[in-house]
Amino acid sequence: MSTSAHSVVEPSGRTKAIAGSLVIAYALITMLPLVWIFLTALKTPPDSISYPPKIVFTPSLEGFCNLFTTRSRQTEDYIKSLPPASGTCEEIARARNMVIAGPSNYVPRFWNSVVIAFGSTFFAVALGTMAAYGFSRFRVPLADDLLFFILSTRMMPPIAVAIPIYLMYRELGLSDTKFGMILLYTAVNVSLAVWLLKGFIDEIPREYEEAAMIDGYTRLQAFRKVVLPQAATGIAATAIFCMIFAWNEYAFAVLLTSGEAQTAPPFIPIIIGEGGQDWPAVAAGTAIFLVPIVVFTVLLRKHLLRGITFGAVRK
Repeated sequence: MSTSAHSVVEPSGRTKAIAGSLVIAYALITMLPLVWIFLTALKTPPDSISYPPKIVFTPSLEGFCNLFTTRSRQTEDYIKSLPPASGTCEEIARARNMVIAGPSNYVPRFWNSVVIAFGSTFFAVALGTMAAYGFSRFRVPLADDLLFFILSTRMMPPIAVAIPIYLMYRELGLSDTKFGMILLYTAVNVSLAVWLLKGFIDEIPREYEEAAMIDGYTRLQAFRKVVLPQAATGIAATAIFCMIFAWNEYAFAVLLTSGEAQTAPPFIPIIIGEGGQDWPAVAAGTAIFLVPIVVFTVLLRKHLLRGITFGAVRK
């Protein structure tokens, strides 16, 4: 008589209902701040600070206009002497006795975030993949100690190394440069990439590479044509995690950038309107800032789940 090693119990209908309710409740709670950000982006400055908060209001694009432009206050007589407004943002500005003085710095800061985040993610994943392959396939002296040291660099809080990095960057002329930020984010992310990708590559049978090299492939060709396609899901999952860190990083961006290489996270909170913080503009900048990382994750979503669970079940 044989018995199965594992037994599977089908959950009851009540259990499924409770689990589904918990998932829906968690989703609603996590989505609430995002919904509030998008609603605030469509409010006027007075509506955004009204108490009690307004749920029903007349949508306005003033926040987006204030985000992308700078304005200056003028007298009513000067406003009346101007030709008719040529766009929505100009109409909104004139309604508040203001004129558009020029573009804001949001677009350059947003572009800096794109360049730095995608650049550092590419280099971190590329270096992490090669290092992980070396640790997985070759006998590296003190491999466990080296892996722990690599991981320990991620354990350290940024504030602990902020001053040494600031002084080093100032001496090397890397402060407020895109190259300096890409280099820093790559160094921070490569430790995560090595640890994640080593686990993925460990699960790829060595026999695949050995068969390829018997057929005449070099080690590099076997790595490129055999290992990389097999590890694609793990690489995609790692890229998402590295991208999220680089896209949202705030502490180093505040410390090391101020103008040319400043990213969106330190710029958005200092958007000031007339009389104080321009909350609709801040919310509009945040809403737009969410789009690239959401699109990046959606494009790689088919690899994400398998990449995260890769190696959990062995054949």
